[in-house]
Amino acid sequence: MRALALGNYSDAIYHPFEGVDKEIEQIFREKIDVRSTGDYGMLKEEYLEPYRLFISYTEFVEEKLSPARTAALLSFVARGGGFLAIHNGISLQRNQELAVMIGGKFTGHPDFTSLPVSIRQPNHRIMDRVESFTVDDEPYRFEFDPFIRTTVLAEYEHEGEKWPAAWTHEFGLGRIVYLMPGHQLSSFKVEAYRKLILNAGLWAAKMI
Repeated sequence: MRALALGNYSDAIYHPFEGVDKEIEQIFREKIDVRSTGDYGMLKEEYLEPYRLFISYTEFVEEKLSPARTAALLSFVARGGGFLAIHNGISLQRNQELAVMIGGKFTGHPDFTSLPVSIRQPNHRIMDRVESFTVDDEPYRFEFDPFIRTTVLAEYEHEGEKWPAAWTHEFGLGRIVYLMPGHQLSSFKVEAYRKLILNAGLWAAKMI
């Protein structure tokens, strides 16, 4: 089983892929062979076809994906591919078609802090053997698409309120999962979160 992970290396503003790529590869090493790349040219139907899962850790940059690359990713998921976005990977929302596919938009975040994450859907396969955890991260806020029925899997608490930390839904024949933590390498060292990332990828790839 193969997965393609896309992030930014040389032009990352806030979230360099270097280091994070190795953590992702290690998390999946016994289940999925992850190829990490910074080449957005991989977003072609013929290049995506060998993969079962696409992992987004793309940076928030101004330039949108071209219509051809957008269509290739939409087609990949609609035809049954898995899509896992981690933290800033939601930045693909700059293309409105991909924002609809993801099901929510990032709207901003308060200051970096310690965030307790609790499980909202303990019976979902993604949450199997995933315990509540605390992570030092950016408390991302989101605006959900009212036309997409999304299942919130976990929430984080910040300033007395709870906010989505993980969600999933289907898109065509494919599965979408978004996970909020992931601003820095320390987030990927939290064992419960590593288990959540693994389960999320396996679920999106229809392996569990």
